[in-house]
Amino acid sequence: MKTYLINKKAYRDYEIADKYTAGIKLSGHEVKSIVEGKGNLKGSYVKIIKEIPLLIGFDLPKYSKSGEVFGFDSKRDRELLLNKNEIDKISRDINQKGYTAFPLKIISEKNLMKLTIGVGRGKKKASMKQDLIAKQQDLETKRLQKERNSYSNTQR
Repeated sequence: MKTYLINKKAYRDYEIADKYTAGIKLSGHEVKSIVEGKGNLKGSYVKIIKEIPLLIGFDLPKYSKSGEVFGFDSKRDRELLLNKNEIDKISRDINQKGYTAFPLKIISEKNLMKLTIGVGRGKKKASMKQDLIAKQQDLETKRLQKERNSYSNTQR
């Protein structure tokens, strides 16, 4: 399983309640573009319209080595492949006040492109600040432990 695109902003800005893995309908040159590392998941979201889950706002530029692609739209809505139970559960979750569905990352699994979807609600500013402080404290603790270990190794 290889990860191609990650939506780092989603992990920072949202409290993720559930995660789902969905197939994504892409054309051949779009797959090649993702493998090339192009694409932007920021600002995109998942919406269910008439029992069909769609990825909206995903910007995927044209593959660099392809010629003219007739009718190519880099921001077209892309259909997601989920089973009925998952669609119903996501639909119920996003109908709750404050909850939304958003893409987390695009991976390849058994030569198929898959999208990991997160369902959750936005974090408050104070919560985001607390997470940042905790992360900085963890990094500082690890740095101090590393210094301490290297100092004790040189004393022997």
